[in-house]
Amino acid sequence: MRYGYKASAEQFAPAELLELVQLAEQAGLDSAFISDHLQPWRHEGGHAPNAVAWLGMALERTSSIVLGTSVLTPTLRYHPAVVAQQFATLGQVHPGRLILGIGTGEALNEQIIGVEYPELKERFARLREAVRLIKQLWREERVEFEGDYYRTTGATIYDRPDTPIPIYVAGGGPATTKYAARFADGHICTSGKGDDYYRDTIVASLEEGLAQQGRDSAEVDRMIEIKVSYDRDADAALANTRFWAALSLTQEQKHAVHDPIEMQRLADELPIEQVAKRWIVGADASAVAGAIAHYVELGFTHLVFHGPGHDQRRFLEQFSEDVLPLLPPR
Repeated sequence: MRYGYKASAEQFAPAELLELVQLAEQAGLDSAFISDHLQPWRHEGGHAPNAVAWLGMALERTSSIVLGTSVLTPTLRYHPAVVAQQFATLGQVHPGRLILGIGTGEALNEQIIGVEYPELKERFARLREAVRLIKQLWREERVEFEGDYYRTTGATIYDRPDTPIPIYVAGGGPATTKYAARFADGHICTSGKGDDYYRDTIVASLEEGLAQQGRDSAEVDRMIEIKVSYDRDADAALANTRFWAALSLTQEQKHAVHDPIEMQRLADELPIEQVAKRWIVGADASAVAGAIAHYVELGFTHLVFHGPGHDQRRFLEQFSEDVLPLLPPR
């Protein structure tokens, strides 16, 4: 078991995030993950620092916590060879402390700079090809790569990572989940979607992919970002979820929107009761710990906690003191 912290790049300025990841390490958490947005979920009060630049600073400010992206899209805004170079550089200086978490992307991040945002079939194909290229660049001295979307000619990453950098794939459907089980080091999903979904789609697809590739279950880390709004004040725990109302919009709504102002407008129309449905909300530490531990029962091995409130110091202190000791041991 591993427990981690979601460094909410959409909500906090880069300097504050650096302080928060230090607090997460001091609180005894094992990992921290930052999302990579060019545009935040909200225009007012939102933030969108560059994840790779921030990781370099965060690695220098901390000593042991493992840091990663959840998630970066290595296919549209970034060429996969550049991503390979960026993470190889970070991995040279901080071996064993990085995870490259990747996904197929969102319209909000790509269309703003005029990048054509393709259908999921092509985005997934680009992702698979990008992973092949990144791994090849980390492994071989000179890479001639001729894919459907990316090409390299005599490409060399001169400072390749000495310690392997794990690649985690985020996905909520059977295809991406099976792909992660077959070719990645970990899979990333998010909480709040119901037991049937996790058993029948996520876990079942992971097991199927592992069997297809002949891999052992322990070879793939099963990571889940758990949305948990814990506060000793029950009213505060509920109110804290408001900033993240966009998470309660449908996938169809979110993937079609490429303007933070419009995303904010849609999210603000939702009642707080609907917003809170995606979260574990409460002031009872035992009840909150029990709801979190249920994801361990479902088969997840790496729980990353996303607290929605603006006062993250309060969240980290209360959560680490009240809830973390009640969770299953590492």
